[in-house]
Amino acid sequence: MQKDTSKSYFFGKKILIGISGSIAAYKIPELVRLLIKKGAHVKIVLTKDAANFVTPLTLSTVSKNDVVSDFVNKEHSTWNNHVELGIWADIFLIAPATSNTLAKMASGLCDNILLATYLSSKCVVFCAPAMDRDMYLHRSTAKNIQILKKRGVNIIDVESGELASGLYGLGRMCDVERIIFKLSNYLNKTLPLSGKKVLITAGPTYEKIDPVRFIGNFSSGKMGCELALQAANLGANVCLVIGPSYQKVNHPLIRRIDIENAKQMLNVCKEEFTSSDIAIFSAAVSDFKPIKYHSNKIKSRLKSVTLESNIDVLKNLSKRKKKQFIVGFALETNNEIQNSLNKLHDKNMDLIVLNSLNDDGAGFGHDTNKIKIIDSDENIKDYPLMSKRDVAISIFNEIIINQISLYDIKKIMK
Repeated sequence: MQKDTSKSYFFGKKILIGISGSIAAYKIPELVRLLIKKGAHVKIVLTKDAANFVTPLTLSTVSKNDVVSDFVNKEHSTWNNHVELGIWADIFLIAPATSNTLAKMASGLCDNILLATYLSSKCVVFCAPAMDRDMYLHRSTAKNIQILKKRGVNIIDVESGELASGLYGLGRMCDVERIIFKLSNYLNKTLPLSGKKVLITAGPTYEKIDPVRFIGNFSSGKMGCELALQAANLGANVCLVIGPSYQKVNHPLIRRIDIENAKQMLNVCKEEFTSSDIAIFSAAVSDFKPIKYHSNKIKSRLKSVTLESNIDVLKNLSKRKKKQFIVGFALETNNEIQNSLNKLHDKNMDLIVLNSLNDDGAGFGHDTNKIKIIDSDENIKDYPLMSKRDVAISIFNEIIINQISLYDIKKIMK
């Protein structure tokens, strides 16, 4: 059985569905159900005529959101903000799109909430037309569709079959599976890391002294998990190798491997690194480990434990570097820039992310972080205190910029 990869493309995406007055509206609850099952967030706006074919109650039940059908919510005496709806969406799908709606979209008319939302939208727009055969084949409809295509609206072609009038021919709105395929294909092509493999290490490592004690640190794994989520949201296949952590991460493109100590982390990463395109080492690997592990609990009369240097996971793997883009982290308390530069070059990184424990709200255990990003040419970018989610976004923005080839830059400039 072939794996359904489209779920990963829809996960977390915000899809606004606009429904106009066609019998094909009966297909939309099933479409909404499938999109939500794939992890999308769905909101719905519909015309008053559309409510004759599918009820707002049904749509609100399956979408788990209030449905908008007029400019004013008379029950609560509030205004339905179509501008906010248009800004909210990653994709605006108008389905079914009647000949009337297509004509008004082409001419810029705005006499209902659906059209007002369309004119306010900032995202990509898809239309799935639905109408009788003669209406679809009429020259004015063909012209309106061509106008919309030239303006960047994606038209999902109608299908041929039995129509509501009893005629047989073109005009049927395509099946929901076809709509899912079209949206999935669009998302796949627009995600900048689609098809890339990203290796991320996160959390602390625990080096056991005896069955009840260990050497470790205060790393929570929050930063690494945010990096994994951001990579997955950008389309990458992510392997998250994480030390002991209570952090949860949920995305169909993330494969999580739990480890305890540095040796286990290195062994897993050796297998994953070769096929990785990007490797981000955000784990706080313990610098030291006990020379000897005591199989029984050490008694308090033992005055000291002898330590030795631990495995350097990043340095070990960077020696194997070929195509990989490597990002490391430095947590410093003094001589921060120079120490980070030394690590950057010594461990053959492309970028290093500097955290300072001297900054309030940065470092272990916080929901925020304050970073500097330094590249291999020693350019330094300083970022303000922000959430670890925004830090992850900033790091991947820098990775993507650094990976764009000169050819791609020229193509973008055109």
